Amino acid sequence: MTHAHDFTLDAELDATTTWDDQDGDFESGYADDTDGTEAKTAIPKADRSRPGYSTGDLDLVERHELRRVASLRTELEDISEVEYRQLRLERVVLVGVWTGGRVEDAENSMAELALLAETAGSEVLEAIYQRRQNPDPATYIGRGKVEGLAEIVLATGADTVVCDGDLAPSQLRNLEDKLKVKVVDRTALILDIFSQHAKSREGKAQVELAQLSYMKQRLRGWGGNLSRQAGGRVAAGAGIGSRGPGETKIETDRRRINTKIAKLRRELADMRGTRDTKRSQRSDRQVPAVVIAGYTNAGKSSLLNRLTDAGVLVEDALFATLDPTTRKTTTTDGRVYTMSDTVGFVRHLPHQLVEAFRSTLEEVADADLVLHVVDGSHPDPEGQLTAVREVFAEIDADKVPELVVINKADLADPMVLARLLQREPHAVVVSAHTGEGIDAVRAAVEAELPHPTEPFEVLLPYERGDLLNKIHQNGEIDELEHTADGTLLRGRAHGGLAGELAEYAVTTAG
Repeated sequence: MTHAHDFTLDAELDATTTWDDQDGDFESGYADDTDGTEAKTAIPKADRSRPGYSTGDLDLVERHELRRVASLRTELEDISEVEYRQLRLERVVLVGVWTGGRVEDAENSMAELALLAETAGSEVLEAIYQRRQNPDPATYIGRGKVEGLAEIVLATGADTVVCDGDLAPSQLRNLEDKLKVKVVDRTALILDIFSQHAKSREGKAQVELAQLSYMKQRLRGWGGNLSRQAGGRVAAGAGIGSRGPGETKIETDRRRINTKIAKLRRELADMRGTRDTKRSQRSDRQVPAVVIAGYTNAGKSSLLNRLTDAGVLVEDALFATLDPTTRKTTTTDGRVYTMSDTVGFVRHLPHQLVEAFRSTLEEVADADLVLHVVDGSHPDPEGQLTAVREVFAEIDADKVPELVVINKADLADPMVLARLLQREPHAVVVSAHTGEGIDAVRAAVEAELPHPTEPFEVLLPYERGDLLNKIHQNGEIDELEHTADGTLLRGRAHGGLAGELAEYAVTTAG
């Protein structure tokens, strides 16, 4: 006689109903966003389609489902197995050349390079910079510094060197030959971050175009890859099939890249047509456009979420969001306008990115108002303002009315805020985290939006409620009175709407 319980299949199956929730139904992710709120770090897969989670929450979880893990090490190299894919955790040494300005400028630039490297998924081991009038034309840094750098690379076990500048192909090749590790420059690092964060079809195409434009000038052959193909009748002394000059492997690669670049440009031109159509429709309806622009990680997406409840992805990382997001919102008096988030800027933004993202950046040039967001807690907010305005000038957006929004007031030094307000009188101090100053931003935006200029006085029949709604959304009403014959209104409207109202104009006896 045994004391075992009676076995039934139904009972055993019922006991497994909670296993999925305990063993892997949750996908992990972590981040403290620039709002300061805790990100939703574990969202059950079954719940992701339910209400309550914004698109930004889901994007953040998806981004952190696959991350480089620093603690899992093998004997020779850092490799972690995540979802059956191997990701190399690169261990990098940073190198910079300081050619002018203050020491603080050089240190801020190196600190930003470290953040870029960490955003790309690397572990920063060491950082050095050299004071020179100009970078060395052969190796970027001087010969002695190259030898010292080689010793640092050997001592730390680094596998990559990141240079804080745009290196020529010969400089990259010479440094790699001397250091025996991979060398990348600032442009390649930023392009790598963009390739990780691109999500939309247009964003991926823009990043790929920038990468190919960068790569085309830096193709490098190795050993037999530079040998010529067989062909021709030039005597080479090696027998049939080996005579004559042909196309080199590097020339073949360059031709393929040119073909791919041409294809991407055609695709982006088609996508640009779609973007232009949407923009022209908003223009025909005379809907004002406000664009949020500024330095990367200044809090643009957090501000957009505060002002419009957009629910876009927010992460404390450089270039966290690349794809522009446009939301419709209204003023306190009912006027409709759009607010758009744009890709962040950085010092020495690669020229390839400016060209590839030109159609996206043109949203800034075509806007009625730019909210220029600057991080008040950054060590060099003035440098951020200057860097962003340089890009504005490059895309012909420097004539657009600008409202400076100094963000992260809860973290900033009050003396720094006072200095910025003295330099930028037309500025508002806010904190997208706490909500401080958000009402002041809304009021400033409403004051800066273009106002209708053509006055009207009309008597609308009650069956023309559609026109009354248009006036509320796109015009300004000074007086409104309901009479027996209809709604009597006085105010101002834009040209198109004023034309629609002309047939209901009230004529005064002369």
